[in-house]
Amino acid sequence: MPRRRLIIPHHSDGSLPSLACYHVTSRVVHRQFLFQAEEKEHFRLLMRMYERFTGCRILSYCVMTNHFHLLLEVPPPPNDGEFGLSEDELLHRLNGLYSRAYVAAVETEIQQARLRLEGKQDDFDRLSPADQEKARAEGHRQLAAIFERYTRRMHDLSEFMRGLLQRYTRWFNRRHGLKGTLWEDRFHSVIVESGLAARTMAAYIDLNPVRGGLVEDPADYRWSSYGEAVGGGRGAKKARVGLVRAMYAFGKKEATAHSWAQGGVGKEYRRILIASGIEQTDGGHKRVIVRKGMDRDKARAELKRLSDEKERDLRIAKVIRCRVRYFTDGAVIGSRQFVDGIFRAKRDYFSPKRKDGARKPRGALGELAGELWSMRDLKDLREDLP
Repeated sequence: MPRRRLIIPHHSDGSLPSLACYHVTSRVVHRQFLFQAEEKEHFRLLMRMYERFTGCRILSYCVMTNHFHLLLEVPPPPNDGEFGLSEDELLHRLNGLYSRAYVAAVETEIQQARLRLEGKQDDFDRLSPADQEKARAEGHRQLAAIFERYTRRMHDLSEFMRGLLQRYTRWFNRRHGLKGTLWEDRFHSVIVESGLAARTMAAYIDLNPVRGGLVEDPADYRWSSYGEAVGGGRGAKKARVGLVRAMYAFGKKEATAHSWAQGGVGKEYRRILIASGIEQTDGGHKRVIVRKGMDRDKARAELKRLSDEKERDLRIAKVIRCRVRYFTDGAVIGSRQFVDGIFRAKRDYFSPKRKDGARKPRGALGELAGELWSMRDLKDLREDLP
């Protein structure tokens, strides 16, 4: 029986206890290398469509040949008007996922229900007062049902992933003449706190193609948030905003595309990625790690240009060049206070014998021990996802 998925708890007013997101991964069945350029491009297209429809935010992503990584922020549902969303916002979101004809039909349905609710249909004046009240109530019921049909699939991790994976599977199977499931098992998700944890996770995701030996520079991989952010094109703005949000959330820099360049976030983020090829030795001298990925001379020259190095950025860089199982199986990653808060809010998820939540990480993530904690104390630290 699959274990229950650990979901970020909400306060009674619907807000989150802290800005948080999920690191989501899934792999192709039998670990086949099925995704070529067109398959990766279509996955990214559907990902952005569901982002607009659901109101979730993609902070970082990478689509590989047989798996993908997402850093997905799932904000609480909005409280705009009686049904959560305004009619204009609902139609805007629908336009991201459905055809114009479909959205036009929904708009007509909304207008008709609105006429009944407001008593503006043609025969309303001929009705008795009791029937008028019934007509208004029916209009309200119909309007609420229309909104519920769609809003129940918004601002929800499982609904986002279900829609994305199912629609992508249908497209992939039609394209290749296949049937059946495309994905190996249920998607994996880890709760990630804003701040250091989100920054580290975003960089870990964007460094996937380098760890996998596909490119030397993460900027050269088209199907990742960093590659899209620096490559320009239609999706660059969204990619930049997502990475700014992952780096600083609601901190000192506003999450806008302008912050990426003019605010210096792009430079700071690249320093972390480039520094993943550099290690600080015991003698205090830098040496280049011999491994697949970024060219050693290029990494050294780049770091020289990006001379404003920070200790924490270099420590993050040492973590993300490794394959870190905590990032896929750690359940929750964040500060000790954050992890313990999730533990208390989800106490029935864990064994009655367990007294607290936060566990100090070992292995590669131990580089940030004391600042980052995990919900699970993993003994087997092997990881086969790049």
